Amino acid sequence: MAEFSLADLERTIRERALSGDAQSWTAKLFAAGMEKAAKKMGEEAVETVIAAVGRDRDGLVSESADLLYHWLVVLAVADIPLSQVLQELERRTGQSGVAEKASRSTDRA
Repeated sequence: MAEFSLADLERTIRERALSGDAQSWTAKLFAAGMEKAAKKMGEEAVETVIAAVGRDRDGLVSESADLLYHWLVVLAVADIPLSQVLQELERRTGQSGVAEKASRSTDRA
């Protein structure tokens, strides 16, 4: 299998979002806007948690894929590139998680 990355998925999502293809779930989600895209991401997050707590390995893999897809759709709707999220993660790796969390403002905690 060829190497597949989140950047590849992000590119596919952006292409499909702008395609206007009535058969594309991505285009439909994008057209429906942030509320629908975020709601779907939330549903997938809950399903991922249920699979994890239930120790359903196959379910966790499947739901994680759904969650990552819907998360990238939400980022695309918000016009936030994956690279910006990755830069933030990279910035945080230079400090402990406890210190990083303490450095955030209380309204983001």
